[in-house]
This record gives sequence, C-alpha cells and structure tokens, in this order.
Amino acid sequence: MSNLITHALTSCVALLVGSSFTFAALADRSDPVPSAAIRLAQAQAQQTLLFETTMEDVLGRVVAIREFERAPGTGGIPHRHPGSHTFGYVLEGTYEVQVDDGPVQRLGPGDTFYERPGSLHAVSRNGSQTEIVRYLVFTVSDPTLPATVPE
Repeated sequence: MSNLITHALTSCVALLVGSSFTFAALADRSDPVPSAAIRLAQAQAQQTLLFETTMEDVLGRVVAIREFERAPGTGGIPHRHPGSHTFGYVLEGTYEVQVDDGPVQRLGPGDTFYERPGSLHAVSRNGSQTEIVRYLVFTVSDPTLPATVPE
C-alpha cells in the first residue's frame, strides 16, 4: 500500500511539473496576474500562488505551485519545510541553493533542485547583484505540519 501511495504521489507531481513547465513556457508575461493568484512579499522575494489543490486520495496532501521572483543580491534565512516535498525549477537568472550539508549549487534557467521534508534549506539567494531571479516551486505538503520553520 505504501508503494502504491508513493507511486501515485510521484505521478501526480510529475503531471503537475510537466503542466507547469508548459504553462510557464506559454504564459504571456505582459498579461496581468490571474485573479486567483495570491501575491506575497517575503524576505525581498515576491511569490505568486499559481495552483493549489488538496489530494483527497493521497492522504489529504496539498499540492501547490508558486512562482518566486527575488531581487538582485537578496536571500532568505535558513529554514525547514517539515511536511513538504519541495521541487524547484529556475526560469531565469541565477539561483543559489544549499540543502543540508551539501554544496552550494549555482543554478541557471532549466536547472532543478529538491528538498526532502525536514531538510535544512541553508542557502536560498539570488546569485546576481544586478539581475532578478525567477523560479517555480512545487510542493506536496502535509497540511497538519507547519509550512516553514526558520532555523
């Protein structure tokens, strides 16, 4: 049963990731943000919720897709996502990320990253002092656990 749930969850994430990449590639950036999107300012990063749904057949997990835009030279504080599988995809610019004790990765357009639930997101910053960075974040979360916990 555990393998079935894992495979179903993985299939759903793959479907959402593929659909989101298509959406990002086809989206006209001059259009206004859809009315269903939520804009949040957090640590000099702007995020837009692009999609969210509760997966009732997969232990009530919540799937969300967000677009982040971070100003040049800015970064977030170290934090954890206790109940979330977090997948990232860089759209433009340079994003620097470090998960747990791994190396700091310098990612560009088309590059991806993954954080397992509870891992330390030690570095999350724009790798440029002059250009913005835009990236998509896909999460599959347990809604009974905190979304983010600062270190």
